[in-house]
Amino acid sequence: MWQCVGFGLCAFDYLAIVEKYPALNQKTDCIAYSQQGGGPVATALATLGRLGMGKIAFVGKVGDDIEGRFIRRALEQDGVDTRFVKVVADTPSAQAFVWIEKDSGKRSVVLQRDERLFFSTGEIQFEPFVHAAFLLIDGRDPDAALKSAKLAKKANAKVVMDAGSLRPKMKQFFRFVDYFICSKDFLHDFSDGNSMDDTMRHIHRMGCDRVVATLGDEGSIGFDGKQFWHEPAFPVKVVDTTGAGDVYHGAFVYGLLKKWQLPQIMKFANATAALKCSQLGGREGIPRLEDVKLFLKSELEQNRNYSGMLIV
Repeated sequence: MWQCVGFGLCAFDYLAIVEKYPALNQKTDCIAYSQQGGGPVATALATLGRLGMGKIAFVGKVGDDIEGRFIRRALEQDGVDTRFVKVVADTPSAQAFVWIEKDSGKRSVVLQRDERLFFSTGEIQFEPFVHAAFLLIDGRDPDAALKSAKLAKKANAKVVMDAGSLRPKMKQFFRFVDYFICSKDFLHDFSDGNSMDDTMRHIHRMGCDRVVATLGDEGSIGFDGKQFWHEPAFPVKVVDTTGAGDVYHGAFVYGLLKKWQLPQIMKFANATAALKCSQLGGREGIPRLEDVKLFLKSELEQNRNYSGMLIV
């Protein structure tokens, strides 16, 4: 029934570009400002919709407020089914306050999330997790996320995990995750002093079929149990890195649904995330499929960072 179901955090993002981060007890002016939908899994699903993939649904919680209505409407405009989004009365929706440094495009985030927006295991129902080709989770509300992964695996769905940072009970997920996509920060915190390669091998041995690490401006690296694949980042003028990893995950699932090989998927995801970084915010910068095709064609014509990948 569903090409991909996502379970995780959704938020309302307040984004501001500043010349430089103010020191403690100092003030600064805002250069550019935007309000957009946010959240790792929610933004990944919006990416799938923007790329033209249908039959995608989000499982999450919002408050009964203006922000919650905005969050749901924004997802629906990108083709995401929100029938499984619970509206919690008398509760504010999750909000993220994001400051972006003008020259680097790097950002800092402060998240406000009321505990009434957390999921318990009892709230995870059989539907929709058993009717999905892929399940995407972010590891928040770990007991509930783990239950969703178990239900999906029992129904022969493939599970993709976004591990942006090390969270509680992470090791319990490995045997139920097919594609583990983590950040460089996660690898560092999880490594116990081991190298990146050895840490990725360890995660693979613990049950994950494919392990991928996103490395920011260094691209991404993947391990399929036998071979490592490194795909460099694409050069773009970076305005804001907010949501780049989330967009990468959405583009990665798109490649999985297209049944591409791992290096091809990583290259496509790198290109999609790079294009997002050229605009402010995690949502407004998500490209359409045609934009990604043109970008990759340009890379081929300029003989840069390209190995002849066919986009279909």
